[in-house]
Amino acid sequence: MRTMFKFLKPYRASAAVALFFMLVELAVELWQPLIISKIIDHGIVEKDPPVILKWGAVMIGISLFAFLGGIVNSFYAAHVSQSFAYDVRKKLYSKIQSFSFANFNKFPASSLITRMTNDVTQLQNTVFMGLRIMMRAPLLIVGATAMAFTVNYKLAFVLAAVIPFLILFLAWIMQKGGALFRTVQERLDNVNSVMRENLIGIRLIKAYLRKDYEGSRFGEANDSLKSRTVYVLRMMETVNPSLLFVMNISLMVILWLGSELLPVHGARVGEVVAIVNYTARVTAAFSPLSFIIAAFSRARASSRRISDVLETENEMKDAGPEGDKRISGEVEFHEVSFQYPGSEALILKDVSFFYPAGSTVCIMGATGSGKSSLFQLIPRLYDATGGSILIDGQDLRTYKIKTLRKQIGYVPQEALLFTGTIKENIAWGKEDASMEEIVKAAKAAQIHETILKLPKQYDTMLGQKGVNLSGGQKQRLSIARALVRRPRILMLDDSTSALDLKTEAALLHAIKEYQCTIFIITQKISTALEADTILLLEEGRLLERGSHTELLKESQLYQQIFQSQFGKEELQHAQRSF
Repeated sequence: MRTMFKFLKPYRASAAVALFFMLVELAVELWQPLIISKIIDHGIVEKDPPVILKWGAVMIGISLFAFLGGIVNSFYAAHVSQSFAYDVRKKLYSKIQSFSFANFNKFPASSLITRMTNDVTQLQNTVFMGLRIMMRAPLLIVGATAMAFTVNYKLAFVLAAVIPFLILFLAWIMQKGGALFRTVQERLDNVNSVMRENLIGIRLIKAYLRKDYEGSRFGEANDSLKSRTVYVLRMMETVNPSLLFVMNISLMVILWLGSELLPVHGARVGEVVAIVNYTARVTAAFSPLSFIIAAFSRARASSRRISDVLETENEMKDAGPEGDKRISGEVEFHEVSFQYPGSEALILKDVSFFYPAGSTVCIMGATGSGKSSLFQLIPRLYDATGGSILIDGQDLRTYKIKTLRKQIGYVPQEALLFTGTIKENIAWGKEDASMEEIVKAAKAAQIHETILKLPKQYDTMLGQKGVNLSGGQKQRLSIARALVRRPRILMLDDSTSALDLKTEAALLHAIKEYQCTIFIITQKISTALEADTILLLEEGRLLERGSHTELLKESQLYQQIFQSQFGKEELQHAQRSF
C-alpha cells in the first residue's frame, strides 16, 4: 500500500478538504444525541417550550451545515479518487511500455489488462470511500463511545467493553480477506486470458468447429472464478450479522441497566436515550464497516498486484546520454549465444559474422533454428546471453535503446496493423512523416497502386488488425511502415511469404534504393537470390554462409532446400551451369 500512497501526495490539499468536511459531518452526528438529551431532560420533561425551540433550531442549523459539508466532501473525494486512478493507470502503462521482453514473460497480457482496469478501479473506489465514509465509520465508533462517557459513564462502560473485541475480530477478517481476494483477482486473470485467446483465434475456432471445446474451457475458468468469489463473499458476509448480534446484546444490556439507574439511582431519561442513541449509531457504523473491510481487503490485494508491476526492475539497462549516436548500419556478431529467460535451452550457439553497411543478408533454416531469435537481438528486444553484438564497431549496449530502434525498421513475421486509416498505419512508423514520404514508402513496398484503387485511397479505414485486407496487402503495408522511417538497418522476418514472385522481386529491388543494411528471413530461394550473402542456421548454429552460387555448389543443406522448391532436375541443371 505504501507505493499507492505516493500517488495521493499531489492531492493532499484536496484530500484534506474532503476529510475536514467529513469530520464536520461526523461532529454534527455525534452532537445530535447530546442535543436530543437536552431537549428531553430540559425541555420536554420540564415542559419548557423555549428550550425545545432553541435546541431544535440548533439541531436543524447544524444538520443543514453538515448536509452542505457532505456535498463538498463528495466533490473533493471524487476529484482525488479519479485523479489518483488516472495517475496510477498512466504510470502503470508507462512501466509496461518500458518492459523488456524478459519482463513480459513474468506477466501474462491478460493479467496486465486486469491490473490496469479492475485492480485500479478497486483502488479508486477505496480512495473515494476512504475520503467519504471509510474513516467516518471507525471515528464514529470512537467518538460515540467517548461522547457516551460524557453523558453517563456507567452505561457507557458496556459499550466500551464490547468494542475492542469487535475491532480485533475485524482486523483478523481484513488480514484473511486480503489473501483471499488476491486469489479471486488471479482467477479473474485466468478468465481474461481464455477470453483473449478466444477473441484472437475466433476464425480458427470456427474453422475447426471448436466452439464447444473453447466454451468448456471458458466455463471452467468462469466457474472457478465464481466459486472462489462466492466463498470469499460468504465469509465476508458473516461479519455483519456477527457484529449486529453482539451490538444488539449490548443494547439490551444498556436498556436493562438504564431502567435500573433511572431517577432513583441517579440516571435521567434523556441520558438513557442519548446512550441508546450512541449505541445505535455505533451499531449502524459497524454495518458499513464490514463492507469497508471487504473493500479494503480487495484494495490491499489489488495494491500488491499493481506494486508487483511498478516495482519490477527492467532487466534491460539503457545507455547514458553518450549513447545517442547515429549509425551507418555495420553489423557484427561475435560468438553470440542466447537463451530465453527462465529456459535452460540455448537457442543460439556461438554465432559469428560481420557485414558492412549496405549489405543484403538472407537468413535461412528450418523452423526452430533460431532465425527470429537472432533478429530480436539486433534492436535489443532481448540481450544476448553470451558474446557481443557490435553496430559500427561499438557494443550494441552502448547505444541508447530509443536512438537505436529509431534507426531500425522491423517487420515481424505476423503483419500487425492498427485500427485507423492506411495513411495513419504507414505514418505509425514515423510520427512526423509527410504525405510525400508516406507515398514514397508505399510505392517502394509495391502497395501504392492497390491503395489508389480503394474508395478513399490513403484515407481508407482499416478494421482491427487489418481484417479487410489480404495477407499480402498487410505485409506490404507493414513494410511501408518500416520504410517510412528511412532505417539504417531493415529487418524483414519472413515478411514477403504472401507475395508473388514478380511483386517480391520489384519490392526487393525498390528497398535497395534506401541504402540500408537489409536482413531477410525467408524460406524462398527466389528471395535468397537477391542477397549478397546467405546464412544457413541449424539448431542455433551458423552452419554455412556464402552466395547463392557458392552454397549451391558446396552446401548439402542448401541443395536440399533448392530441390524441395524447384525439383531435382532443376538442381542438376543449375549445378551443370557453373
